[in-house]
Amino acid sequence: VPQDPSNQKCGRKKTVSFSSMPSEKKISSASDCISFMQAGCELKKVRPNSRIYNRFFTLDPDLQALRWEPSKKDLEKAKLDISAIKEIRLGKNTETFRNNGLADQISEDCALSVIHGENYESLDLVANSADVANIWVSGLRYLVSRSKQPLDLMESSHNTPRFAWLKTVFEAADIDGNGIMLEDTSVELIKKLNPTLKESKIRLKFKEIQKSKEKLTTRVTKEEFCEAFSELCTRPEVYFLLVQISKNKEYLDANDLMLFLEAEQGVTHITEEMCLDIIRRYELSQEGRLKGFLAIDGFTQYLLSPECDIFDPEHKKIVQDMTQPLSHYYINASHNTYLIEDQLRGPADINGYVRALKMSCRSIELDVCDGPDNEPIICNRNNMTSPLAFQNVIEVINKLAFFASEYPLILCLGNHCSVQQQKVVVQHMKRIFGNKLYTETPLSSEVYLPSPEKLKMKIIVKGKKLPCDQDILEGEVTDEDEEAEISRRLSEDFSREPKLIWLCRELSDLVSLCKSVQYKDFETSMKAQNYWEMCSFSEAEASRIANEYPEDFVNYNKKFLSRVYPSAMRIDSSNLNPQDFWNCGCQIVAMNYQTPGPMMDLHTGWFLQNGGCGYVLRPSVMRDEVSYFSANTKGIVPGVSPQVLHVKIISGQNFPKPKGACAKGDVIDPYVCIEIHGIPADCTEQRTKTVQQNSDNPIFDESFEFQINLPELAMIRFVVLDDDYIGDEFIGQYTIPLECLQPGYRHIPLRSFVGDIMEHVTLFVHIAITNRSGGGKAQKRSLSVRIGKKTREYTMLRNTGLKTIDDIFKLAVHPLREATDMRENMQNAMVSVKELCGLPPIASLKQCILTLSSRLLSSDNTPSVTLCMKDAFPYLEPLGTMPDVQKRVLAAYDLV
Repeated sequence: VPQDPSNQKCGRKKTVSFSSMPSEKKISSASDCISFMQAGCELKKVRPNSRIYNRFFTLDPDLQALRWEPSKKDLEKAKLDISAIKEIRLGKNTETFRNNGLADQISEDCALSVIHGENYESLDLVANSADVANIWVSGLRYLVSRSKQPLDLMESSHNTPRFAWLKTVFEAADIDGNGIMLEDTSVELIKKLNPTLKESKIRLKFKEIQKSKEKLTTRVTKEEFCEAFSELCTRPEVYFLLVQISKNKEYLDANDLMLFLEAEQGVTHITEEMCLDIIRRYELSQEGRLKGFLAIDGFTQYLLSPECDIFDPEHKKIVQDMTQPLSHYYINASHNTYLIEDQLRGPADINGYVRALKMSCRSIELDVCDGPDNEPIICNRNNMTSPLAFQNVIEVINKLAFFASEYPLILCLGNHCSVQQQKVVVQHMKRIFGNKLYTETPLSSEVYLPSPEKLKMKIIVKGKKLPCDQDILEGEVTDEDEEAEISRRLSEDFSREPKLIWLCRELSDLVSLCKSVQYKDFETSMKAQNYWEMCSFSEAEASRIANEYPEDFVNYNKKFLSRVYPSAMRIDSSNLNPQDFWNCGCQIVAMNYQTPGPMMDLHTGWFLQNGGCGYVLRPSVMRDEVSYFSANTKGIVPGVSPQVLHVKIISGQNFPKPKGACAKGDVIDPYVCIEIHGIPADCTEQRTKTVQQNSDNPIFDESFEFQINLPELAMIRFVVLDDDYIGDEFIGQYTIPLECLQPGYRHIPLRSFVGDIMEHVTLFVHIAITNRSGGGKAQKRSLSVRIGKKTREYTMLRNTGLKTIDDIFKLAVHPLREATDMRENMQNAMVSVKELCGLPPIASLKQCILTLSSRLLSSDNTPSVTLCMKDAFPYLEPLGTMPDVQKRVLAAYDLV
């Protein structure tokens, strides 16, 4: 199996997490969290003076207080009453963390703070893994919300709706009604409820339960069945999320779900009825469906459903303007479409065309040669063994041309036929394609090519053309196709004149909008090239131009089509990196569809947007007449506001062993690489730690941040690799344009090396995109609020030298500065509100308001503020006295 070359960059540093789960027992309920906290564990206590202490924390047996030791204080002081706790925060979201010199070395996902007392003091802690932090946060939140009523916790886990549902499942399968079941039947039953579980794992769980109870029989009781199911099917990371969004209940009601979808998942126009509908469709228990709540199993199913896919469903439809000139789009293109193996010896195969057209390829290649019996053939000219009849290929193309997209299909014709067989080529094309062939003469009054919309259902032939001013039936034209370049390269004789070939008038007349011409330099092109003429560039030539004249290349491509084909040296049909040429605006970058790997992943991922129609509108900086753009910009692109992409890799599900691995057993040590592809300033990658020996549900819990300067050209590729590999390390990948990402908690369906979606193999992530840089680093963030106007970057206006124009635009300087100030002030005010609400920089305004509203209720549930309108803005007026902390939050809200 070919290696995935992109992985080699990932740096072979092996970072390992030793604590995947703190105890062997999986956390599947609140009582599991409580038991863990009562047993206690070591946490680091962070002080504002940059000191950090190790302390052993426990929860009192009566669940009334949190204690730590050793401590200089006496025992009664080294404790915190649960009743005094106001809120529990996950992450570095307090003053102490923000101002601590060592905060940069503390992982966001291991930090937690307990806010207590009337003055909202904070106890700031760091756990040794994200799981432990999650257990303390979930357990404490549960206790705080329950402290208003007495509770017998150990009992409660058996009265949950989940257990009621599992009992009915058990009873339905227990035909004799004895309350016990054969182990085989139980295994089958759990496998039916959760098809992703391995049978061996279920059997092992029953053996563990029998051993812990020292049973001799292998029969399974109702309680044992419920226990086994809960431990096998509860994903702890989903459980923690459920507790967090349900305000510490163990299920979601329609209201909880509505807030989750709006504030976290970025869904708009959601109604309670829609939430009840989701509950009815995903909740497994009848009781839940009737009462309108979603328990852990239904919630897990919902998060795994297509409704929570990472790919924005809007982009599964055509969302871009299709009425712009053809040169303003990237066009899905294939190289040597007739090959399904390598360039050198690979035989021609009709399936190359079938595959490409079904993947909405809009530019395909036909190399036509003379065949026997005056019938032209298509073949690999390095391997003449299995030629395809030209007529058969054309019939297949005709049948599938508009199968996946109704936008125009470009046929790149490599003509190596005698004049006699060229005429046969024309007859076949006219007969089979009929009026789909676009042969209208381009209008010289126009300046740009027609649009994809105008050329719907049309087949455009790209090829050589005889001069229009000569009335001849046939004539000589230069042959500057790839073979000519290869033969020139092999003979090392670059000065050789291009080969001349004979072309008949009939074939010449089939070419209208895509006439092949030779590229000399941009100066000549800009003066002499017609909009219906196009150049093909070899990979080496295109790379040279992209490096030496990036701005000119972009400007040239505003008007003309450019086709880039892979280097002749890629004998193995490996692929070039299409992004390098898309960055310069090249529309037709031809790919070897038959060669899977990272480059083909990028190509396939890129063309998923815009309804997968094979055409993607280029960014406006590459289309506007007056814009100026070079892909080699070091940072911010003029006129484009950079974005910050926040990615949290939470966990993986059902990772297979790498296909080509030769180690025995199923054990893998997975880690995740996140690659950003785009303009060079945006290209980067980061990796998670390695999780030891876990393929079913490895928990990564790691957060990353990337600044993206040109979001419209950026793609993100998630690659899962095995650190314990022998042979192959590639497990799966998924590539998606940044524009198609949905925010919130999402499952990513992983694709295999050859690009197929693997069943049940997913990566669970959290995505947020903010448009403020400097969002993540604590110190920078506090500074950013205090930045004065002096250091702000304002828009600069260049003088054109035309007095009238310069005078008019001079008036724009002041309003532009005011607008910049307003935007900056607004962003700074928002940072303050988020910090005072104890929320991370990726929080939305809605989440701030929700946090605020819960804080502004006094202990007897009466509001401490009133909402009133002043100058058409909603202000919050305090009722009576308030603690200082609350006053500061209100002041920050007023500022916004």
